[in-house]
Amino acid sequence: MNTDPTPHRAGFVSIIGKPNVGKSTLMNALMGERLSIVTSKAQTTRHRILGILNGDDFQLVYSDTPGIIQPKYELHNAMMSFVYSSLEDADVVLFVTDIYEKHDEEPVVERLRKMVDTPILLLVNKIDQADQAEVEAKVEYWRSHLPNAARVLPISALEKFGTGELLDLVLSYLPVHPPYYPKDELTDKPERFFAAEMIREKIFKLYKKEVPYSCEVGIEEFKEDDDIIRMRAIIFVERSSQKGIIIGQQGAALKKVGTWAREEMEKFFQKKVFLEIHVKVNENWRTDPKALNRFGYSQ
Repeated sequence: MNTDPTPHRAGFVSIIGKPNVGKSTLMNALMGERLSIVTSKAQTTRHRILGILNGDDFQLVYSDTPGIIQPKYELHNAMMSFVYSSLEDADVVLFVTDIYEKHDEEPVVERLRKMVDTPILLLVNKIDQADQAEVEAKVEYWRSHLPNAARVLPISALEKFGTGELLDLVLSYLPVHPPYYPKDELTDKPERFFAAEMIREKIFKLYKKEVPYSCEVGIEEFKEDDDIIRMRAIIFVERSSQKGIIIGQQGAALKKVGTWAREEMEKFFQKKVFLEIHVKVNENWRTDPKALNRFGYSQ
């Protein structure tokens, strides 16, 4: 009788695609945890965020990446470097499109066509918003335009339709390998990172137009006791006029950001949070390599 244990599989799974196709929603659905911020605005994700899913005989290291865009300034270049570095070490690629995406030829599709040694699973997301004929047409389109994709799968990340089958499929492609991270780790990011991301998410949801894209958040102080976390955060903006918008009349807008973020943090950290937020101007930080390095955008 064969009593050999099941071999342990481990590998890196890169989630890539254009802005707003549902990459972060998919990551959170696959992880069963809310690691990536999700808003209706494009280009919300700026970093490569690892989500580590562990089982007795596997470890999946997901990479949620920024949406693929044509860079316009240094921040965009840094964001795209996260995308392409995730492709370089990927054991499996999840290329996410959605039912609305226009069929224009993109450099990333050309790059994927040349990746003959890495399994590519092409995911047509948001099928809960389409009829069967639309879904079938999209699936057939991608089968012909990315023929080296191992599978083309219709899914709904929001409704978690198809995500169970997807998990099984990803596991089947993982190499036999010991875990890359300790089995009790959920992500490679520190708690400060997630605190900053929660504040940034609320900025995206509360403010309009260009303002959220001009903001970065830094956690200047993070002190954790048994029953409370005390933190001081700075919202950096590019212009003085934006500082006034973020603060709002008599501080009302900033207070709302703080309240929303604190409530989210208390759910995430499972303890009370005292949050103090200030706003500072860091002119043109999105085009300043030194500022970008300080905000963690260097590889």
